[in-house]
Amino acid sequence: MSAKPGATRLSRRRDRRKAEIIRTATELLASHGYQGMSLEGVAERTDIAKATLYHYFAGKDELVSAALESLTEEVLTRLETRRRSVLDATATEQLRALVDEQILILTETAPEVATVFSWPKSWPELFNEPMKDMRRRHDAVFRRVVAEGIRSGELNYANINVTLQCLHGILNQSSVWLPGVTGADRADLRREVVDCALRLFI
Repeated sequence: MSAKPGATRLSRRRDRRKAEIIRTATELLASHGYQGMSLEGVAERTDIAKATLYHYFAGKDELVSAALESLTEEVLTRLETRRRSVLDATATEQLRALVDEQILILTETAPEVATVFSWPKSWPELFNEPMKDMRRRHDAVFRRVVAEGIRSGELNYANINVTLQCLHGILNQSSVWLPGVTGADRADLRREVVDCALRLFI
């Protein structure tokens, strides 16, 4: 039996409101960290009663978990979309595209990713394993392309784990200083950072 039109509209409205709550929580996490983000602040920014939040999330930690997962999925989707745009290219070019897209994510399209994931040391231990899993999923995107490059003879490295950690270090550091560069200089520097990162695999 098909869903009633009214029920469908209600479901879509609920989904939109839930997404708005998650976006707001993400913004507060990015600007204030876990300790500074509160349900009261989320309720105020979304212009709803705090009690209404409990219709969507059991509490702060459940909302934070949803925000982290949403951010992770956004990053993974962007990376996969960029990789698919060069799917017929060499592994080297696919890796170049991934590195470039990750820098764009961290410095332009979704800078809150860098900010949120830089706070975790002061977070409750219950987030340790989920965040490790999110990092593993992110790492796997790059690892698959690098492994293919090794099989094809395009890429080389002494230790894939060490090399990928160095790559992530370059990417994360770019989010610290690159946003302070403006105009065409930023695009030029981004290309130089990508070139430097790829040298890890030559």
